[in-house]
Amino acid sequence: MEFIYEYGLFLAKIATFVVAVIAVLIVVKSAGGKHGSAKGELEITNLTERHKGNVELMEHHLHDQTYLKARDKAEKKAEKEKSKAREKTVKKAVKEGALEESREPHLFVLDFNGSIDAKEVMSLREEVTAILAVAKEGDEVLLRLESGGGMVHGYGLAASQLDRIKNAGIPLTISVDKVAASGGYMMACIADKLVSAPFAIVGSIGVIAQLPNFNKLLKRHDIEFEQLTAGEYKRTLTMFGENTEKARDKFKQELEETHVLFKDFIREHRPALELEKVATGEHWFGTQALDLGLVDEIKTSDDIVVEACKDRAVLSIRYVQKKKLADRISGVAGDAADNVLMKWISRGQRPIV
Repeated sequence: MEFIYEYGLFLAKIATFVVAVIAVLIVVKSAGGKHGSAKGELEITNLTERHKGNVELMEHHLHDQTYLKARDKAEKKAEKEKSKAREKTVKKAVKEGALEESREPHLFVLDFNGSIDAKEVMSLREEVTAILAVAKEGDEVLLRLESGGGMVHGYGLAASQLDRIKNAGIPLTISVDKVAASGGYMMACIADKLVSAPFAIVGSIGVIAQLPNFNKLLKRHDIEFEQLTAGEYKRTLTMFGENTEKARDKFKQELEETHVLFKDFIREHRPALELEKVATGEHWFGTQALDLGLVDEIKTSDDIVVEACKDRAVLSIRYVQKKKLADRISGVAGDAADNVLMKWISRGQRPIV
């Protein structure tokens, strides 16, 4: 009995220590956040040069030196002629006052691997802004999209960022290699051309919201829960209070309204789609999605990038936010507390697409 008592006391001390450490880390994180968000910077990778480097490396293992020397000589000659032609074009552009427009077309490649709250939109908006600042006629954008969906407002903003590209008159291709479902498909349907890998998951045009309710558990332990609101529907369903049929009906109504908005959005951007046939919340694989009109072509993002590398410069654009020391120290504990508790509660009142 004494052993159990001492062991329980030991566990209590450990639990107290862990809670104290987590509290300190969260305070540190909060204090660090008061000084403003950390600045980020663009990382630009020339995918054309990377591809050429990989091809050259492979060829050095496939051909003998005689062939490689002859090929290099021919390539140098062709490059010299291309350089002369380029120089001539630039001189002409300078004379005509159109130097900026004389550069070769570029394909800008973006990546969006979406979380449930679409926090990646903060980087996406910076990347889109940077591209719009320099894009010229002939340029295009490829977005490699991976997302199973999430909160409506987050993915609505992400889709709006892609709309900025469309409104600027820049052709936008979106490629789905693994999944673009629900909120992910909301983003995908913005594309001028939507391509998918054969077994990528596409669709899920529906809305869901779910949360646990601990009211019976609290009552069983004689724990009262009070919630005060101003406004009849300030809070409908709750995790700890007793939910009523009226609250459930109101919440279902809000879900249906969100679904209608979702369908209207899809209809606007893909008017040829038989919406009532696919807006059931179901998802399909890429080849099935092609037959249903959810995507335009079966192809991977790799196919698009490799093909573009043949005749244009392909640049990967990535906005990276530098984390401050306080964020790094407290990130794990603070994010865990936020993700497990706060977001869980808020998601119960926010529809997810």
